[in-house]
Amino acid sequence: MEIPLLRDIIIICGLALGVGFFCQRFTIPDTVGFLLTGILAGPNCLGLVIHVSEVEQLAEIGVVCLLFTIGLEFSFKSLLKIKTSVLLGGTIQVGLSIVGASLLATVIGLPPKQSIFFGFLLSLSSTAIVLKIMQQRAETESPHGRLILGILIFQDIIVVAMMLAAPFIAGKGSSVGLAIVDLALKATAITLVVLISVKWVAPRFIFLVAGLRSQQLFLLGIVMVALGATWLTSTLGLSLALGAFIAGLIVSESEFSERALGNILPFKDLFTSFFFVSIGMLLDLKFVFGNIVTLSTATVIVISLKFLAAGTAAITIGLPLRTAILTGIALCQVGEFSFVLSETGFGLGLIDPRTYQFFLGLSVLTMILTPFLIESGNRVVRFALSLPVPSILRRGFSRVREHQGIPKMNDHLIIVGFGIGGRNLSQVAASAGIPKVIIELNPETVRNERSKNVPIFYGDATTAPVLRHTGVTRARALVIMISDPGATRRIIDVARRLNPSLYIITRTRFISEIEVLSNLGANEVVTEEYEASIEILVRVLRKYLTPRDDIDKFVAQIRAHHYRMFRSSFHESTTISDLTLDFSETEISSVRVLPTSSAVGKSIKDLQIRKKFGVTVLALKRGVNLVTNPSADEKMMADDVTVVLGGPEGISNLSVLLNAPEKMSIYETKSS
Repeated sequence: MEIPLLRDIIIICGLALGVGFFCQRFTIPDTVGFLLTGILAGPNCLGLVIHVSEVEQLAEIGVVCLLFTIGLEFSFKSLLKIKTSVLLGGTIQVGLSIVGASLLATVIGLPPKQSIFFGFLLSLSSTAIVLKIMQQRAETESPHGRLILGILIFQDIIVVAMMLAAPFIAGKGSSVGLAIVDLALKATAITLVVLISVKWVAPRFIFLVAGLRSQQLFLLGIVMVALGATWLTSTLGLSLALGAFIAGLIVSESEFSERALGNILPFKDLFTSFFFVSIGMLLDLKFVFGNIVTLSTATVIVISLKFLAAGTAAITIGLPLRTAILTGIALCQVGEFSFVLSETGFGLGLIDPRTYQFFLGLSVLTMILTPFLIESGNRVVRFALSLPVPSILRRGFSRVREHQGIPKMNDHLIIVGFGIGGRNLSQVAASAGIPKVIIELNPETVRNERSKNVPIFYGDATTAPVLRHTGVTRARALVIMISDPGATRRIIDVARRLNPSLYIITRTRFISEIEVLSNLGANEVVTEEYEASIEILVRVLRKYLTPRDDIDKFVAQIRAHHYRMFRSSFHESTTISDLTLDFSETEISSVRVLPTSSAVGKSIKDLQIRKKFGVTVLALKRGVNLVTNPSADEKMMADDVTVVLGGPEGISNLSVLLNAPEKMSIYETKSS
């Protein structure tokens, strides 16, 4: 039996692979590739896909999966922990975008209701595209990365309110007063269902399903919860996406949320790709080319508008100009949830067919441009900082005064970034009596640490004035502990020009960054990837009882070769051949002397442990005391934990003698 849709799916997958290969070669996000796939395969271009409506139904499943996973990753606890600055930043960005886009829509002739809804559509940004680029660039933990993530989270939440508000903006079915009452009743009903489900229903149900120990049944249970909540909201006249998000929040409170997320992610990736393909297929190329000038102009205006809105949000909450620019560039596109919202508006009559095509063309263009705009971010920052910008814009509207109270020091240490690494280094420096200055971009962190008399100061270390105020020309060393590759490069470049003799140590994520940072002037570059591999190697060799001096030689050789050994499969190494693991059949274990054992009261010599079992007693743990290297005359006492070295068979036989058949590792012994 022929399945017509199967042919279309095969075409979409094959074309997506080809376009994806092209996008990978030019470092273009997969999402943009899916949009291009839809444009090519759709009825307005090559016409390869016939059953467009069926593909759109698959796309709706993608939206449900996407919102369900977002709800899973949120959880109520994480929602409550969202910082005030993030809420404020998100409110400012969305609010300014709505106001600006509504005014733009009014200028081009849309009536007030449609203008407000058009503002809703343009206020949202693409979570899928932006976060993927941020992860690839290792900038999710940077100041602008954290703010971008926070604003995107705020948008993902506020879109639910926009979906609820759309029917009331359209004036469908009731007066404003009744509409507000209807909205309040629905919100109350949903809230009660969520609270009851989170508190009593969902945890017990998921625990029961997980107890069946069947992967298939667990997946069916999770899908039932997701579809059940989706069906509930749809029967109340609300969106499918809202139900999926609520279902995700409900499941997130279960201890099995991570397992549920792992099961759903493959489906999310598959069906979300169909979502972006379907968007591309909806685009009418004739309309685009027939209105290319208008669309291009509108694209520039919308990008500028959203750039200013997000940048203003960053400046307002106290972040510097550099962070504001990078945030604005990253959030200047129209997001995937705008398409979901546009379908709702189209059905309610808030968007006519021509406006809908205009919106589609505008959105797709902003998405396609996003990767290239983000790539140009650091160049834009350098240009902006070279202009005579007011200092208040450079540092942001923070209540923390920049460089406040910096003492004049010589031969001191400058630490950039006060995360985990910066805190640890600061504590060690204080213990060693090393004078230090800390530069941090988070105003809240600066304010809190200053109250503890920590020498920390607010400022953007990528700028020369900040480094000068911290005495970089008189400092001995500069340590960069931030997770922002672009800012790290800028700091090294500026610091090296200000102080040619400064010793600069920096962290980075990838080995590939070493050469770039070293050429800019870093004396030492410590990579997370490299240090993690070294630590794993050391732990493996210790487990096999490799002599410590051999381990030290091996690690020293790796460092001396400056990572080349990892790329040459160790063929240049001479130390590796010397690492003979002579103790592969030897282990360190511990056995407990039970009170009923015949060994109680007898000495090690009496028991002839070494002679009979080939085992050496290394230590005796007696209560809170540890007797190391006990003499042969040391007597065994009840409940002694005997740490021994020997072969597995000998230790097993000794365990039988001591009535302790269960062996523990030496690490468990130490922690007991």
